[in-house]
Amino acid sequence: MGMKKVGWLKTAFMMMFIVILSLGTFGCAASNLVNKEGEAEKAKATEKESGSEEVEVGILHSLSGTMAISEVSLRDAELMAIEEINASGGLLGKQIKPIVEDGASDWPTFAEKAKKLLQKDEVATIFGGWTSASRKSMLPVVEQNNGLLWYPVQYEGMEQSPNIFYTGATTNQQIVPSVSWLLENRGKNFFLIGSDYVFPRTANKIIKAQLKAEGGKLLGEEYTPMGHTDYSTLISKIKKEKPEVVYNTLNGDSNVAFFKQLKDAGLTSKDVTVLSVSIAEEEIRGIGAEVLEGHLAAWNYFQTTETPENKEFVKKYKEKYGEGRVTDDPIEAAYFAVHLWAEAVKKAGSFDVDKVKAASDGIEINAPGGKVKIDGETQHVYKTVRIGEIQADGQFKELWNSGEAVKPDPYLKTYEWAKGL
Repeated sequence: MGMKKVGWLKTAFMMMFIVILSLGTFGCAASNLVNKEGEAEKAKATEKESGSEEVEVGILHSLSGTMAISEVSLRDAELMAIEEINASGGLLGKQIKPIVEDGASDWPTFAEKAKKLLQKDEVATIFGGWTSASRKSMLPVVEQNNGLLWYPVQYEGMEQSPNIFYTGATTNQQIVPSVSWLLENRGKNFFLIGSDYVFPRTANKIIKAQLKAEGGKLLGEEYTPMGHTDYSTLISKIKKEKPEVVYNTLNGDSNVAFFKQLKDAGLTSKDVTVLSVSIAEEEIRGIGAEVLEGHLAAWNYFQTTETPENKEFVKKYKEKYGEGRVTDDPIEAAYFAVHLWAEAVKKAGSFDVDKVKAASDGIEINAPGGKVKIDGETQHVYKTVRIGEIQADGQFKELWNSGEAVKPDPYLKTYEWAKGL
């Protein structure tokens, strides 16, 4: 073998050795990179459950559009509750960080924002919604992602989700008792009006069955689109039929147009009783007490409710947001929802959704409107029922209450006439 050939072989062997060494080094580096990434993920997961940093929660309400008149204040109440918890040391050693999103009075947007909060932001829970359409759009999202939604507004019942806590009233805590009271105190002849979506239509289906069972008479039933503003035709029908009671399930700023046009048509509370289930102190502020005076509403809380907790709640809310601001039922339910979640987290010792749900049954607190307790079977809360009359100052004079907190019955199983609904 010649010297040139020997030199060539040495060079070839040396190059192969360098390549093999490089591959080994690269393999070790890649392996180390994977290990480091895995360790980083573990560290991130540990940090989420540790006592450091923050825990993020979602706040999802309509801050624009037709429902903003009602929902902006719910955001404010939830933020106030979060501030209170943070000021007292936080939750499991963490400060609560709210991520606020706008559902924009658009039901698909609620679903989209809920998905973003759960998948991208990985929030521990969501506080949000007002209309049943917004809730129903979020329901499959929270179920598919095993998220948690605290829904703070009275609704039509006939629903139960393992991923939703309902802190507003269900029908046996608002609609059903108010219909019975009206039949006994205001008259038998009813006219039903509502916005054209799931809550009013389901609520009125229940009311019609109840009227039939309890001796009432239905004179008319009308629906208008969300955001509708021309009520002249509907008011003409009311004047023609002469009902003793108009049961109102309109939502959002449609109520502004309806009540102003009702008064302009010469119909006041002395001519016909209008009972609403979506008009509270906040809506009165937007519509005008002079337009609504004498009409009624059924809720579980009024700003005038006499409890020590409510005096403190109203004082804090006005100090934070201005003396001209008011509290109302959905505001109170949004506020105490945050505190109920916090109590469930403390009891569970974790932010894990399944652990929080398991710990929630039977938790009770003294809310501004009185004692509320989570019913673990339905994930609704026990609530006192109240009927109030709107006064000239924009507040309610309580005419009747249930005397004690009523157990939630979302499917009306305890009512014979509701079978088949």
